[in-house]
Amino acid sequence: MRIGVLNGRTVIVDGQRAVDVADASNGRFGPAPAAVYDAWTEFSEWAATAPTPNGTPYDSSALENPVPEPRQIFAIGLNYAEHAAESHYAVPEFPPVFTKYRSSLAGPRGEVELAGPKVDWEVELVAVIGRPAHRVPESEGWNYVAGLTVGQDISERETQFAATPPQFSLGKSFPGFSPVGPVLVTVDELADPDDLELGCDINGEQVQKGRTSEMIFSVPQLVSRLSHITPLLAGDLIFTGTPAGVGLGRTPQRFLAAGDVLRSYIAGIGEIEQTFVQGQ
Repeated sequence: MRIGVLNGRTVIVDGQRAVDVADASNGRFGPAPAAVYDAWTEFSEWAATAPTPNGTPYDSSALENPVPEPRQIFAIGLNYAEHAAESHYAVPEFPPVFTKYRSSLAGPRGEVELAGPKVDWEVELVAVIGRPAHRVPESEGWNYVAGLTVGQDISERETQFAATPPQFSLGKSFPGFSPVGPVLVTVDELADPDDLELGCDINGEQVQKGRTSEMIFSVPQLVSRLSHITPLLAGDLIFTGTPAGVGLGRTPQRFLAAGDVLRSYIAGIGEIEQTFVQGQ
């Protein structure tokens, strides 16, 4: 199942057609996305068994952030060994965690204002929690995931490293710095949710490419580790880390400029695209 948002309403996307969830369920679910995630178990059971209309044609460029109001946003640093190496850090033994503030969330397409001279890219798989999770065993981690989507952990490095220790959350939470989309894809839609290709390009030049099987801490491990410390809530987002290839780790370093178009993708899920404009 592929879940999207059009005009602020939750839809089930099937090819080039979209089914409005609130209408199809006679008001049982939706239309707000948060209402679907708060009742994810019931919703997924209904979606799997209830007859739904064929839907109506829609413009894929109109898709919005499929999870616009998470209660919590977790982000994982250094979750790929090669990215840890290019960042001059050792491979972590426990997931380094920070948060991205909700005001930084954005949809899959749009303009992002350059917030400083060193704006960097980080394509990431984003896991969306489907039901409350507390002290979850790793073996059950996937059972608490509603689905997966594409994200970018855009980072302004000058702000990030302006203080000691670094201000990860602030440097990564300017407006538009957390685009997500284009849809949420449930795990059963993917042949192997633990091994997905992801990458991004700038103006058509590929700058990142990796596989989620290279993550040091898998999605089930992250769900388990996080939930043993703080309860996870339905609709929470986990940005799971980025592979090697970020601008900060290059020689010479490279950062985004006005007019650059950043396209990020994950195989089997989709792609998002951001255009960068000069800040005021």
